[in-house]
Amino acid sequence: MPGTLVAARASEDANGTTQQVDVAVVGAGFAGLYLLHRLRQADFTTVALEEADDVGGTWYWNRYPGARCDIQTIDYSYTFDPELERAWTWSEKYATQPEILRYLGFVADRYDLRRDIRFKTKVTAATWDEVRQRWLLKTDEGASVSSRYYIMATGCLSAPKPPEIDGVKDFRGEVYFTGRWPHDEVKLAGKRIAVIGTGSSGIQLIPMIAEQAAQLTVFQRTPNFAMPAHNGPAPTDRLALLESNRAGYREQARWSLTGVPYPQQTAVSWQLSEAERRERFEKAWANGDLVYILTQLWADQGVDTDGNAVVAELIREKIREIVKDPETAEALTPHDHPFGAKRPCLDTNYYATYNRPNVTLVNLRQEPIERITAGGIKTDKRMFDVDVIVFATGFDAMTGAITAIHPITGRGGRSLSEVWAHGPQTYLGLTVSGFPNLFMITGPGSPSVLSNMAVSIEQHVDWVVDRLIAMREAGFTTLEATDTAQAGWARHMADCSMLTLHRLANTWYTGANVPGKAQGVMPYTGGVGPYRSICNEIVSRGMLGFRLTGPGVAEQCNDGEIVRLQPDVRLVLNMLADMKLPPLESFGSQGLRDFVAQFNAARPAGRPVGEVVDGTLPSADGALRYRLYRPATPGPHPIVVYFHGGGWVLGDEQSDDPFCRDMCRRSGMIFVSVGYRHAPEHRFPTAAEDGYAATRWIAEHAADLGGTPGPVLVAGWSAGANIAAVTCQLARDRGGPAISGQLLVCPVTDCTFDRPSYNENAAGYFLTRSLMYWFWDLYCSPADRTDPRVSPLRGELGGLPPAYVVTCEFDPLRDEGIAYAEALAAAGVPVEQFKARGHFHSSFTMVDVVITGVSGRVQMAEALRRFAGLPPGARREDESMRDRAVPLHKIAAAAS
Repeated sequence: MPGTLVAARASEDANGTTQQVDVAVVGAGFAGLYLLHRLRQADFTTVALEEADDVGGTWYWNRYPGARCDIQTIDYSYTFDPELERAWTWSEKYATQPEILRYLGFVADRYDLRRDIRFKTKVTAATWDEVRQRWLLKTDEGASVSSRYYIMATGCLSAPKPPEIDGVKDFRGEVYFTGRWPHDEVKLAGKRIAVIGTGSSGIQLIPMIAEQAAQLTVFQRTPNFAMPAHNGPAPTDRLALLESNRAGYREQARWSLTGVPYPQQTAVSWQLSEAERRERFEKAWANGDLVYILTQLWADQGVDTDGNAVVAELIREKIREIVKDPETAEALTPHDHPFGAKRPCLDTNYYATYNRPNVTLVNLRQEPIERITAGGIKTDKRMFDVDVIVFATGFDAMTGAITAIHPITGRGGRSLSEVWAHGPQTYLGLTVSGFPNLFMITGPGSPSVLSNMAVSIEQHVDWVVDRLIAMREAGFTTLEATDTAQAGWARHMADCSMLTLHRLANTWYTGANVPGKAQGVMPYTGGVGPYRSICNEIVSRGMLGFRLTGPGVAEQCNDGEIVRLQPDVRLVLNMLADMKLPPLESFGSQGLRDFVAQFNAARPAGRPVGEVVDGTLPSADGALRYRLYRPATPGPHPIVVYFHGGGWVLGDEQSDDPFCRDMCRRSGMIFVSVGYRHAPEHRFPTAAEDGYAATRWIAEHAADLGGTPGPVLVAGWSAGANIAAVTCQLARDRGGPAISGQLLVCPVTDCTFDRPSYNENAAGYFLTRSLMYWFWDLYCSPADRTDPRVSPLRGELGGLPPAYVVTCEFDPLRDEGIAYAEALAAAGVPVEQFKARGHFHSSFTMVDVVITGVSGRVQMAEALRRFAGLPPGARREDESMRDRAVPLHKIAAAAS
């Protein structure tokens, strides 16, 4: 038995003052109060331990002037009891701290929750007793607590970050912290005041102090985006929507992306004119709604730097309009992070405050603070004499309040601080492997601060309490996340973070505001509704990723990863599943063509390129249509001949339009998409021969098309990749044209259906095994299927141009693509493989829908440039940041 447990046991037995309960809760804010209510309903004996002398959590401590919520209070409220909702009416659109604190006191009184709370009690250590299977919590006041379950409702923004400036203790004036504001009145009128920090609390506080101070000096290191709250009564349209169907409104919030019931925006920025974008922005600016302006302008504002830059520049225009002094305006204007990557702020007259004669802004980027002295603040350029210093320096967010209880000791005597030394590791943001029966409400790894916290708190509490009830009924007494599940969640978290621009900012979301803290995007960025569905799926799959034990019952451990798909792929496949389509092959060839055309019409339009030209080219039996995509840069450019997917049955020269546009932009090359003839009207070898004929014609007319004379490149997706591969073999065998490289994305390479990927991905990923059977039957008779013109893996592979082969994890064609790459390498052909983890067959052609495909398309474009002998292309910051640990396997070519 670890020594710490022996010591804890001895103290407990000697004093005889340990309080025994089923559940110990730390914190009495929004989460703690709801936990007490639910646990009491479920007949668990419970105590909550709260450091403050009353309920409220962060709203108890943050009493600074101007403190308000930034989610409309009709949304920032409990929803578990309709009677409670009817019993309380908010006075304002964004309630002040005193009103929110009164609300939480009202809830505590309504459900008689204070009798289960020990106030003025700080937990100083928590230790898991492996023998007794209980947690022992040490406190600084009163009895220790022994509990079966330990739930941390400590809040995400409740551990203030200490100042990092020398000389604070030397200052002889008054010092205040926004996160620990005095409860008694603070008299600031007529004083010289310094505010350090311009995050949310600073932006709310500064206009209020400016009205009282003789002189206010604001010290700013990093400017933040802020927009007017336009506070007042709750908006009548939102109230009407709520009152017309309260239950429906709340349910929409629970399944939305943010916890506020706004629809998902579908228009993208480049589809809108400048006038349309400005009109949408002005409406959002006038609304004074943070969630609205973050989500409702255009779909790409939070995931793409170009779409985001439009919003950011419009806000910068507003700052320059409001702030009269150009130098001050520029200092207040953010340029170092995308809009929304840091928490934007709602303000009341914040920017206008800098027009006051008694307000001065000090730009710490140009004039850093050297130290605080007895009489004020000294920068490297001047001295500021002040009477009061207010630190609005924020919090050790997400993890600070959890690790402030130190040590939290789990199995084997390991402390949580030690386990989290390189960043928080959790399963769902709720549990941690190695710490049985420990739960965190809105912990790191959950939507938490990127959501309406009231909605996320209720979801977490309900999930945890429901699990405790189910465990009790089944005879289990411990629950613990597995290492496999936790590692899988970390990968899913990283994948989700690549969908957003949060990774491009140094912010408290990533821990960058605390010196020495491990950095990474801590909140779950995949959305409230998707997160809820994942939590529900874990339960429906037998508590996947958890180990459950108990006396007299068999251990249950359904180990595994809950999400292996990329997050946006999961959403796409769920959307397709919700359509409840019959097997696609049941449509028939023409019916399926019509369906796909209709499906493609609803997708986002491809991004602009320099020029798009439609034309025809001759083939043996008539003209073939093509669409040419020309870069915006001056030519001539290398030419890529592209063949669309569709099982030799579907599609045309326009069906992969977004992909061709994207690759044209990224590679700086001309893409010519060829509309070859389709089965069943034109069976094998028509598509192959059309592909070869088109490639020869395009190569011969390269200069006429604006291309670089000489070798062309070929590329294709799915059956189009099959045509591209076959074209390379035919060009070698028929004396040209010269081809300098081939890009094969999820290629069909063989007629064999017995590889593992056909069985593993037989259904559920849109391209099914049965659909592939159907494609093959329409295009090629069994007698012809070993012909290299349809099964290029069966052909002679020596002497082919270098290849870049892309395969997707969840694709029936995965293994034959890998086999083709390996066979090329064995034949002496230079080849690289990109094995896309978590992707399905259509991932890379669903441009601007499957955002996590960007990394792959960047690497495809770079491969094409290498094949053409071009230097690496200039890469944007967001693209390079997306190039994460997706395996890129280089297969060394065998010596010829």
